[in-house]
Amino acid sequence: MSDTHSLDALIAALRRLPGVGQKSASRMAYHLLQNDREGAQLLSRALHEASASMRHCERCHTFTQQAVCATCLDPSRDLSRLCVVETPADQAALERTAAYKGLYFVLLGRISPLDGIGPQDIGIDLLFKRACDGVVQEVILATNFTAEGEATAHVVSEGLKSRGLKVTRLARGVPVGSELEYVDLGTIAHALADRR
Repeated sequence: MSDTHSLDALIAALRRLPGVGQKSASRMAYHLLQNDREGAQLLSRALHEASASMRHCERCHTFTQQAVCATCLDPSRDLSRLCVVETPADQAALERTAAYKGLYFVLLGRISPLDGIGPQDIGIDLLFKRACDGVVQEVILATNFTAEGEATAHVVSEGLKSRGLKVTRLARGVPVGSELEYVDLGTIAHALADRR
């Protein structure tokens, strides 16, 4: 048995993080063990506590420590608007803008036939039930602008429209502060098509 089994296990665990390869995981592991043992203990405790106490909100599926998250319980939110996102991280990004005051529904993924992920795997039936509660008037689709995100938005949009709901999609186009000559052609084409 290797005398660095614990170090190897730490590196393997760090590699599970998105975007972290062998070199980055090794660098992090060596840094924590050599220079920041206190940080390693803090990280360990925080991971243990979060994995033990965080769960999905019963209404919107974001992360929360309670049965229902603070956003869903906030009486100042606009109950007539429901924004559909792929992940809790996407919801957090929208919340940081302070531009949206409605409620959310987190799909916990996106449709990806190549990975064997279909509509039933991401909770679309729960979304349809939530959106058809008689209170929601508009569903805003805020899935990512990837092939999978677009497919998810299409399936959700068709399902909600057939149930008589107003469905809108986040706009896309040229980023603020950018110069046209450096913007990719697909983005320019969508900006032209979606101009107002």
